[in-house]
Amino acid sequence: MNALLQVRAVTRRYRMPRSSILRRGPVLTAIENVSFTLERGRTLGIVGESGSGKSTLARLIMAFEAPDEGEVLFDGKNLHALSSAELRLLRRRFQMVFQDPWGSLDPRHTVSWSIAEPLRATGAGEIGRRVDEALSQVGLRPQDGSKYPHEFSGGQRQRIAIARAIVTRPALLVADEAVSALDVSVQAQILNLLMDLQEDLGLAMVFISHDLPVVACLADDVLVMRAGQAIEAGPTAALISAPRAQYTRALLAAGGLMP
Repeated sequence: MNALLQVRAVTRRYRMPRSSILRRGPVLTAIENVSFTLERGRTLGIVGESGSGKSTLARLIMAFEAPDEGEVLFDGKNLHALSSAELRLLRRRFQMVFQDPWGSLDPRHTVSWSIAEPLRATGAGEIGRRVDEALSQVGLRPQDGSKYPHEFSGGQRQRIAIARAIVTRPALLVADEAVSALDVSVQAQILNLLMDLQEDLGLAMVFISHDLPVVACLADDVLVMRAGQAIEAGPTAALISAPRAQYTRALLAAGGLMP
């Protein structure tokens, strides 16, 4: 097995606001004992309804937060045991694409400035050439880098956000609801782009969505989550043709994919 990402029995809890000055707030378990392995060059789809823990899991994978239990290993290194400097250097090898590209694009700066930000953070060289290359890889022109985010459509802004994520030449891309805010026709374009980039760049991907038919388009394997727990996992074709969990069957039925 050529594992790039290993998530081992991770649990994440949050202390909720107190309802009384005399009592501590209750504890919410957002993720409980979730494990999976992702090999290089493959795509894992993580699917579940809102509140299932998908985005919390993404934050743990990206080391934005630390698990209360368990560990996340990237290329054999425990992300949450690294120093800040070590994590900053390693982070260029795993990048994230968010649902709303405005979150990674500063409206006060040009597109090139935003795309180059991860390179500046890691001290990389040849910034201008690599920004132009990333824009071309997502189907935009290098001269588009001189424009500002508001000059682009929603689909184009998501392409720019993807360019920002791949400019560091990562091994892993985490996409959290990256197409859910787009029109159906634009969704298909972005999904095709992600599949082309995976093939061209040898990327591994974690693709997170509430929409199982969308996940089925590009994922090699699927992890189904509900209420913070992984309730079913397996190769995409097998999971769609013979789902074991009733919840998975409900997701398939909602997407018109029931066998």
